[in-house]
Amino acid sequence: MSREYERKIKEEKPVVAICYDFDKTLSPDDMQAQGYIQSVGYDVPDFWKKSNSLAADNEMDQNLSYMYMMKQASEGKVLFTKPQLAEYGASVKLFPGVERWFERIREYGKEKDVIVEHYIISSGLKEMIEGTTVAREGVFEKIYASSFYYNENGVAVWPAQVVNYTNKTQFLFRIEKGVLDINDPAVNDSFSPEEIRVPFRNMIYIGDSDTDIPCMKLVTSYGGHSIGVYDATGDNKTKVYKMMRDGRIRYFAPANYAEGAELDSLVKSIIDRTATNEALEKRYYKCKNEQLSDDNKNNAESRKKTDLIIALDNSNNFIATHSLVSELRKIANWTYDEKKTVASDRCSQQSGSLHSS
Repeated sequence: MSREYERKIKEEKPVVAICYDFDKTLSPDDMQAQGYIQSVGYDVPDFWKKSNSLAADNEMDQNLSYMYMMKQASEGKVLFTKPQLAEYGASVKLFPGVERWFERIREYGKEKDVIVEHYIISSGLKEMIEGTTVAREGVFEKIYASSFYYNENGVAVWPAQVVNYTNKTQFLFRIEKGVLDINDPAVNDSFSPEEIRVPFRNMIYIGDSDTDIPCMKLVTSYGGHSIGVYDATGDNKTKVYKMMRDGRIRYFAPANYAEGAELDSLVKSIIDRTATNEALEKRYYKCKNEQLSDDNKNNAESRKKTDLIIALDNSNNFIATHSLVSELRKIANWTYDEKKTVASDRCSQQSGSLHSS
């Protein structure tokens, strides 16, 4: 059975896609550690220690391990349903300014004729993120995160999606092409540069740690903007210094999303730059398409004649001129205007030779 996938087409205005990790990027701590782990009787360090050991002992993905642990630990203690996970998400704390950030930055983009879109790319739980105050307001264009499959009773029984640090990058390509559904195979289709909806140069990736490095490196390598954030209350910049040293990020700033803060100023500057740069890109593609249209009108011989005439006009020595004239003589069909141009160029070349002698 065929299915309609969610796809976006390229707009007249440029699009800036701001992609965020969640834990310790928008929130000061892991989302699971802000209510859920405590509710199932674990100390937070003990839960992660057991989860990581389970992964190591069984050659298991660490994200699958913590999802399994959550499912097992909930049995007989708390409901493990989508609404319950969303309720835990509702209590997740956010960094200063996050609540108003998304709409304010979107409005700033409008002032600059730039469309700003916000995306989550997280190894955390989609259900919890969807329960946060900001997600409930619909600020995110798409949330890519780990999630569960639920049975007929609404209970989580199996992982539906697992997002880890390496497969995070696939979502950047989906955003780039506007192919947003995780099962849409069109992400593998070839797009010409002018058809790309969000070029990597127009992406901003904001993250905090090693799990963000593949995305940061990819965005940076293709001319985009990767930003490392850190909790300003501790002022520990060790991670962002390392990411900068290793060429993973271009900038770092405190995880303060308030208006007028360093991060606010930085992102607005990137939007300003994008507005200017995309105006130039639009002009370039206009010129390029005009040139291609002209090429389509003219056959290969016509283009060769034009190239030779231009080369003759630019020739500044006898040997080069003689070689070009020999090539010109190989072409049989000349219009009157073309012959006149060639004759004029040859006279100019001879006059130049006389003056130089």
